[in-house]
Amino acid sequence: MIIVKNASHLAPQISQWKREGKTIGLVPTMGFFHAGHLALMQEAGKQCNKTVVSIFVNPRQFGPGEDLEKYPRSFDRDAQLAKEAGVDLLFAPTPEEMYPRGYQTSISVQNLSKGLCGQSRPGHFDGVATVVAKLFNLVQPDTAVFGEKDFQQLALLRQMNADLNFGVDIIGHPIVREKDGLAMSSRNQYLDRDERKTAVCLYKALQHGIKKIAESQRIPVVKLIEELQDIVNEGQGCRADYIAVVDPATLESQEVAQKGALVALAVFINDKVRLIDNAIL
Repeated sequence: MIIVKNASHLAPQISQWKREGKTIGLVPTMGFFHAGHLALMQEAGKQCNKTVVSIFVNPRQFGPGEDLEKYPRSFDRDAQLAKEAGVDLLFAPTPEEMYPRGYQTSISVQNLSKGLCGQSRPGHFDGVATVVAKLFNLVQPDTAVFGEKDFQQLALLRQMNADLNFGVDIIGHPIVREKDGLAMSSRNQYLDRDERKTAVCLYKALQHGIKKIAESQRIPVVKLIEELQDIVNEGQGCRADYIAVVDPATLESQEVAQKGALVALAVFINDKVRLIDNAIL
């Protein structure tokens, strides 16, 4: 596996692969890999001849008071896991490499960034769109793989890809979960033993929503959200940032929950860890 830390060394390798007619799959990450990340890498390997994984804790997608400084990092461990997963190139730039002195450009996907996580994390998705656009330009991938846990991010990046004519085939990979249903996330490591048990409230709420729609087909969103809120509240120290039922294509709020709608939620555990999850009803 090749490890590259600056764009000037990345470009010759990408050019060589392109000349050889190789297809390139990209998996953008912020590192601290778990089984969910490895599943994305394996999917990229199935789709393309060469797999590039980026590790970059992007400062532009963290707001004031968020966990930029303490976000978990373990480069040597990540490099070993990526190598074992069959990754061909690991791109690990510094903030100075991605945003050199004088940098002043940002990309905004206006409507899709407004609700859900965008409401409580202003500017977050501008940072996501900007860094992914830069990675698309640097790596020139044929395919990029993203996890469906970050459903809003996936929808937004598909829109950006279409609007800016990148021509990348974007694949959404199903959520990878722990045995008890908790969606895998690098932030899960912030949880102590009791909080880890409590965090399953997100999955329980989603499963309740799926069951309700299976039983009744249609239910007013206000009523369903109240029921999901009660389940979240049962978890000690759990506080919902939002619970929403939206159209999975437009992310617009729905008045009636029915089969095919997306239920998404973000929950604070003891006001120190914010976790997200979602499911199609």
